[in-house]
Amino acid sequence: MSLLDTYLSHIVKVIPDLLLGSVVTIEVTSLGVFFGMILGTISGLGKLSKNQFFRYPAIAYVDFIRGTPLLVQILLFYYGIPGLFSNITGKPLSIDPILAGIIVCSINSGAYIAEIVRAGVQSIDRGQMEAARSLGMTERMAMKDIILPQAFKRIIPPLGNEFIALLKDSSLLAVIGVHELLKNGQLYISRTFAPFPVFIAVALMYLVMTIAISRLVAYLERRLGVSDSN
Repeated sequence: MSLLDTYLSHIVKVIPDLLLGSVVTIEVTSLGVFFGMILGTISGLGKLSKNQFFRYPAIAYVDFIRGTPLLVQILLFYYGIPGLFSNITGKPLSIDPILAGIIVCSINSGAYIAEIVRAGVQSIDRGQMEAARSLGMTERMAMKDIILPQAFKRIIPPLGNEFIALLKDSSLLAVIGVHELLKNGQLYISRTFAPFPVFIAVALMYLVMTIAISRLVAYLERRLGVSDSN
């Protein structure tokens, strides 16, 4: 059997494992971005708040997360926090790897989405807030009904980029045993000692997912563009 045939054989055999890992990757990424949207919206608006009680914690959170590597955050949450808990209480604490991955990805994504939301809100003409206030709306009502819906349409492209970035960064969860795409590829390599074809297959799987997400984001942009023009 030629080298090419051997590589193709490994790729065919590893595909089912990679598909299962891709499902986990998409699930973790989707939940991370979903909860990150909630956390990021709160933090982004917090950074814009005039109330220092909301503003400074939001700034500290965003600066810390954006200023530290995701890998360090994963290790700190999965190994550091249980170690601290054990030192304080004398009792062991274990965290499910997938749950830890979702939490860390949510916290990480939330910091980046906070900046996206902040920029999106600030891109809306301030006159719209003043007009809403002149009509008797409170600042909270104007933000919810006037500013945020417009800002959301503008932040779809960077949100798509954030989703793609987190999808690729989720490969770091392999270090804590999450059986996502990369981890499943590594497990196959440990049994067969065929790194090149497997990593090529892993790379192609990531490429397919990121291209699909990019096309979906472009479609949403076009649809929202059409709705704005009508």
